[in-house]
Amino acid sequence: MSDAMAVTRRETQRAGRVADSIESRSSWVAALVTTAILAISYGAPLLVVVGLKPIATALGADRSVVALAAALVWVGTGMGGIVMGWVADRIGVRSTVVFGALMAALGLAVSAVGQVWALFLGHAILIGLLGNSAHFPPLVVYVSRWFDRRRGTAVALISSGQYIAGMVWPTVFERGMMQFGWQATMLGFAAVVAAAIVPLAVLLGPLPQPVHAEAAGARSHRHTRALGLPSNLVQALLCAAGFLCCVPMAIPAGHLVAFCTDLGIPAAHGAAMLSVLLGSAFVSRLFWGWLADRIGGLGTVLAGSACQALAIAAFTFTQDEAGLFAVSAAYGLGFSGIIPAYVLAVRELFPSTEASWRVPTLLFISMCGMAFGGWFAGALYDHLGFYGPAFAAGALFNLANLAVIGFLVIRQARQSRLPAVLPA
Repeated sequence: MSDAMAVTRRETQRAGRVADSIESRSSWVAALVTTAILAISYGAPLLVVVGLKPIATALGADRSVVALAAALVWVGTGMGGIVMGWVADRIGVRSTVVFGALMAALGLAVSAVGQVWALFLGHAILIGLLGNSAHFPPLVVYVSRWFDRRRGTAVALISSGQYIAGMVWPTVFERGMMQFGWQATMLGFAAVVAAAIVPLAVLLGPLPQPVHAEAAGARSHRHTRALGLPSNLVQALLCAAGFLCCVPMAIPAGHLVAFCTDLGIPAAHGAAMLSVLLGSAFVSRLFWGWLADRIGGLGTVLAGSACQALAIAAFTFTQDEAGLFAVSAAYGLGFSGIIPAYVLAVRELFPSTEASWRVPTLLFISMCGMAFGGWFAGALYDHLGFYGPAFAAGALFNLANLAVIGFLVIRQARQSRLPAVLPA
C-alpha cells in the first residue's frame, strides 16, 4: 500500500509541475521557426569560409585579411546582440528579426562589390553588427522564455540552426562558386536570406505569461551573489571561459577547407568535410541539450569542452583525408553542446529578468573568441606557412577554458546543499 501511495504522490507532483509549466505546443512551434531562421542566417558567414582562397586571390589579399572579415561577423554579432536584446524586449522579436534579415542581405550584396573595404563593411557592419546580431542573441533569449522544464533541449535545438547551415550551405556555395563565381553566389544568397527569413519572422508570436511563482520570484528577489561569489564575477568568469573555448572552436570551422586544399585534398571534399563536422554537431546537439537538462549547464560545458580539447589536438597529428573526415566528425560531436550549455548556465545562476543582457554579453565575448580564433589561425598560417601551430595553440586555449570551468563546477558542487539561488 505504501508503494502505491508513493507512486500516486509522485504522479501528483509531476502533474502539478506540468500544470504550472509555461511549456506548450506553441513553445515547440516557436523553437522550430527559430531553428529555421538561424539555419538560413548562419549561411551568410560561411560564404567566405568556403571561398577563402578564391576570394583572397581575387582581392589580391592575404588569407588572414579575408579570415578577419569573416571573424568580424562574430564580433559584430556579439556586440550588436547586446543592443538587439534590449531592442527586441521593446519593439518585439518579430520586427527585430525582419530588420536583421534585410541588413544581412544588404551586407552580402555590398560584399560582392569585389573590394576589400566592401568585404569588411558588408561582413563586419551589415551582416554582423546589424544583421545576425538581430537573430541569434535575441532569439536565444526569446526561446528560453518559452520553456522552463526542457529549456536545455530547446536551446540546443535552436542553436543547431548553425549546424544545419553548415550541413546544407558549404556544398551549395562551393558548387555555386565553381559555376558562377563567388560574387554571383553572394548576390544569390542575399536574395535567399531576404525572401526566406522575413516570412518566417511573421510566425514568431508573443511570449507566454510567466507562471505565478516565477513572476513573483523575479519581482521580489535581487541577488548579488551566485555560487557563493559576486554575481558579476561569476558572469566575468563565464565570459572568459566562453572566449577561451571559442578560440579553438573557430579554427576548424574557419580554415578546414583551406587546410584540406593545402594537403592536396580537393576543395569539394573539404567542403564536404566541413558539412560532416557541422552535421555531426547537429546530430549530437540534442543529446547535449538532454544532458544539460539533467546535470546542469556548467557540467555540460565541462564535458563538452573536454571532448573539444581532445579533438582539436587530433587535428595537429592528422594529415590524410580519411583521418580528417573521422576527426572532423569527432570534433563536431564534442563541441556542439558548449554554447547552449553556457546559455542554460546563465539562466540557472541569474534571474530571468537579467537574461536579456547577461546572455547577449556572454555571447558577445564568446563570439569575440570565435573572431580571434579565425583571424589568429590565418595569421599563423601567413607567417609559418602551415596550420599545425594554429591547431596546437587552439588546444592550449581549450586547456585554459577547462581550468576556469572546472573552478566554477567545484564552486557549484560546494553550494549544492544550499537552497536554490533563484527561480530559473
